[in-house]
Amino acid sequence: MTDETSTMVDVSTLYIVPTPIGNLGDITQRALSILQQVDIIAAEDTRHTGRLLSHFGITTRTFALHDHNEQQKADILIEKLVSGQTIALVSDAGTPLISDPGYHLVTRCRQAGVKVVPLPGPCAVITALSASGLPSDRFSFEGFLPPKSKGRRDRFTEVAQDPRTMIFYESPHRITDTLDDMLAVLGADRMVVLARELTKTFETIHGAPLGELMEWLSEDSNRIRGEMVLLIAGHRAEKDDLPIDATNAVALIAKELPLKKAAAIAAELYNVKKNALYKWGLDNLE
Repeated sequence: MTDETSTMVDVSTLYIVPTPIGNLGDITQRALSILQQVDIIAAEDTRHTGRLLSHFGITTRTFALHDHNEQQKADILIEKLVSGQTIALVSDAGTPLISDPGYHLVTRCRQAGVKVVPLPGPCAVITALSASGLPSDRFSFEGFLPPKSKGRRDRFTEVAQDPRTMIFYESPHRITDTLDDMLAVLGADRMVVLARELTKTFETIHGAPLGELMEWLSEDSNRIRGEMVLLIAGHRAEKDDLPIDATNAVALIAKELPLKKAAAIAAELYNVKKNALYKWGLDNLE
């Protein structure tokens, strides 16, 4: 692998620049170099980004690009890029587009043939997952949960059987209600990890079965403060659970053949006990 250390910016290029989620020491040298050299920094909150830039002595001009104006302002930035200017896209913290603005701008850039260069860097999802102790080979990032209880319960119901580790963002003023809804759908035994204030002074990463986690949180009000990432262990099938692909196959084949024959075929295809599939068919198919 070649060692590429050049940080010169290219004309007509949009750079996706992650910024620290807490500890300012986590910003990369390449990110600082890009922020110093580009013509414009498109920022979710120019005041927030201004403090970051001031800390590192960067005086590049900023441009407000947030959820409420992105679709309207994207064309302005595209024009600047096409004319030869360079732009860095940043959010308030972490990697842009990961539950932050930037999707419409990046999409428009790619449609217009504008070069988009992503930089690696801080991201709360990956930071939390790496220290959670939950399986990290397969995971699903679900973003922020709905603000109302019914929406949250519907979401938890949707993912209840998902075998992957699931990751959500949540705010401190909703965390208690969210865990109540999670308990109602997933039960007290589901393993959950709460990661809060990542990379900051009061960073906490605590995992336990949901019922125990809720008790732990209730013991100290400080434990529900700060930015939060919730990680939920994926569904683990019981020994007697049948693969959904196998039951779907039985249901499909049984439309053309007797149930006993359908169960035998599906059992051979999915290496499942024929009697278990036959019993499932008797219980679930008309």
